[in-house]
Amino acid sequence: MNGIIGKKIGMTSIFDAAGKNIACTVIEAGPCVVTQVKSEDTDGYTALQLGFGEAKVKNTTKPLMGHFDKAKTAPKQKLVEFRDFNALAKNLGDVVRVEELFNEGDSVHASGVTKGKGFQGVVRRHGFSGVGGSTHGQHNRLRAPGSIGASSFPSRVFKGMRMAGHMGTDNVKVKNLKVVKVFAERNLILVKGAIPGHNGSFVVIEKK
Repeated sequence: MNGIIGKKIGMTSIFDAAGKNIACTVIEAGPCVVTQVKSEDTDGYTALQLGFGEAKVKNTTKPLMGHFDKAKTAPKQKLVEFRDFNALAKNLGDVVRVEELFNEGDSVHASGVTKGKGFQGVVRRHGFSGVGGSTHGQHNRLRAPGSIGASSFPSRVFKGMRMAGHMGTDNVKVKNLKVVKVFAERNLILVKGAIPGHNGSFVVIEKK
């Protein structure tokens, strides 16, 4: 699948031809460098590994430095592999730009890591309404989960029970988003709707 690595800039809105206001996510997509080319003969499948974002040399391991030296490029922050990248014939060290892959009106899939929320209770994490009223002896129970299991049977808590815990930092893919605009000179792409992740986080845009 053809795709590119980008960085989420933020959200904005534009008006379409009918005057309807459309909420869009602004993404700095590329330019990405081809850091590895995989083929059927050497790896058993075809893929392109792309690198995006400049990394410091002091923070890059020696094996990775050798990997980047083969592609004759500077160290990259983010590496992503795209299988069956067949839109363009790319070689090691070539640059992939957003205007080569995407046009206005294309359908894309966007992947990112959701915002981290830390340890959250059941009301925030799962949308529980709490135990209820404050009468009949209730005290500080408005955001409590309530009962989580039975007594003698089954004498345990079932797996998957919705309880308090860590929330966020999940890999999420949003499918079938629409490309609204492409600004090739600024390496920007506007995608209709929201994309997971905080501003400044890496996202992967794949062409449907």
